[in-house]
Amino acid sequence: MDLQFIGIDPNTGDGESPTVWVDQEAKELVLQGWKPEPDLEAACAAFEVPGHAVGIPDHEAVIRIPARMVPMIREACDAVERADLA
Repeated sequence: MDLQFIGIDPNTGDGESPTVWVDQEAKELVLQGWKPEPDLEAACAAFEVPGHAVGIPDHEAVIRIPARMVPMIREACDAVERADLA
């Protein structure tokens, strides 16, 4: 696994570290964020859209990332696209 560090929440304090990486080999974004409150997770699990099963599979997770990290997520998207072109 070839992880490329993109950035960490600029307001990170002790025990708080939402982070963005890119897995160049798998061409995926890797995000670390806060666990959601139970009511948010339940709302996400109950959300219904065509082609999306209700619920959250055991191998998936809902995470929260602060909006101030949007530039890092954009940078990660660009990095994945560059890897896809290589």
